[in-house]
Amino acid sequence: MINATKKWIFLKISSVILIPLMLWFLFNLVSIYDKTYEEVLLFFTSQPSKLLFSFFIIFAYFFSSLSISEVFEDYIKDQKLKNVANKSLYFFAITIPILTLLLLFKLSL
Repeated sequence: MINATKKWIFLKISSVILIPLMLWFLFNLVSIYDKTYEEVLLFFTSQPSKLLFSFFIIFAYFFSSLSISEVFEDYIKDQKLKNVANKSLYFFAITIPILTLLLLFKLSL
């Protein structure tokens, strides 16, 4: 399979997965907006919320890195610069969700 086709398929699959996760996140964000710190902490440390928020973060960064990488492919003509941009994008798309999830799981300890 062509690399561009794989990216397109992954982009579509991740967008379909993100729709219910985004709806869940928006609904819960509205419900915890006026809550106290302890109630928000309780929300993010409860098991279903922690798991769903983890999936949301992972798929959101996966989707955004694929989307931004397509922009790099379309608009950056210099191959070296394009490779550096893509490598740094993928590096941050892996490290930022990992750090976020580590902090989230550290909250519950």
